[in-house]
Amino acid sequence: METLALYIHWPFCLAKCPYCDFNSHVRARIPQARFRAALQRELAWEAARLGRRHLTSIFFGGGTPSLMEPETVAALIDDATKLFDPIPALEITLEANPTSVEAGRFAGFHAAGVNRVSIGVQSLDDATLRGLGREHSAAQAIAALETGRRIFPRLSFDLIYARPSQTLAGWRAELRQALTLAADHLSLYQLTIEPGTAYEALHRHGKILLPDPDLAADLYEATGEEAGKFGLLPYEVSNYARKGAESRHNLAYWRYADYAGIGPGAHGRITLDGKLLATRRHRAPEPWAELVEHQGHGSTADENLSAEDRAREMLLMGLRLTEGIDIARFAARTGLSLDAALDTDILARAVAEDYLIHSASTLRATPAGRLRLDALLGALVR
Repeated sequence: METLALYIHWPFCLAKCPYCDFNSHVRARIPQARFRAALQRELAWEAARLGRRHLTSIFFGGGTPSLMEPETVAALIDDATKLFDPIPALEITLEANPTSVEAGRFAGFHAAGVNRVSIGVQSLDDATLRGLGREHSAAQAIAALETGRRIFPRLSFDLIYARPSQTLAGWRAELRQALTLAADHLSLYQLTIEPGTAYEALHRHGKILLPDPDLAADLYEATGEEAGKFGLLPYEVSNYARKGAESRHNLAYWRYADYAGIGPGAHGRITLDGKLLATRRHRAPEPWAELVEHQGHGSTADENLSAEDRAREMLLMGLRLTEGIDIARFAARTGLSLDAALDTDILARAVAEDYLIHSASTLRATPAGRLRLDALLGALVR
């Protein structure tokens, strides 16, 4: 029986962060009952075509899933664990923002079945939080983390670095404070300017200046050093965990396993009839809900991925991992040998310059290679 990770997208937020290009939408009132019913119906439709699968994880992402009613979370978990065959100790993650109202829902989410929470802290500096457009204060973030640690057996949170005017000393101090609060997992993301965001317009007009590449690299290296002092090791470019506490759901993405995406704008990679399909749902919440109500799903198109597409995606995802890519599994999953998917001259040079390690069984990036991964992948992947 094939494995499956399940992603459920909740598209609503209290406010749109100026750096965010995720599929998130602000509504004065959230139609909870309508979207609960639509998510349940689309999940049932997806399960009908997938058949029984070993369910390895459920991830509620967004948007802001902590704006969901706990009853909605409970209903979707109940449906998923009946429609599929959950593995023992199924990982069920919910993303949350640390406003006091949402933190108060944590007990309800835990009772619904959530056993891992991921909190979008982003910073522990109030001025920075205001600049990032966040709705919470540093004190609320700390309170939410403390509440989360009491209620959930597993906890992760996000921070953003390489922010405007950020210094290396300031980041180390902020990171040390954060790590004293961390449980077993931390996601640390470099701020990037995404097209179509408010930050992109400000950056284009010179109103936002990011650290230069050398400082950004120093901030990244400091991140690993400070996390390591607290026993959190990098298992992916932006993610650090204690041994055994890695996000099993996100590992499914990076290892290029099957995952189903439910809800507005959700993407998936699913194997059907021997083909690997890229699935996509309609992005806008209300039109998506209308589609589900009329036809049982909000799917826009399923794309049959070619061998070259599969190879490219698996390389782009797998080289983010510290463990790298299993070469035999790469061939089985994509239908191509590694040499056929890569520029072998660039590969040889990257190995010689200690950016990649290529053995008989694996291909993986070194710490220096992960620091330059975007440029490396751009040259390496055919």
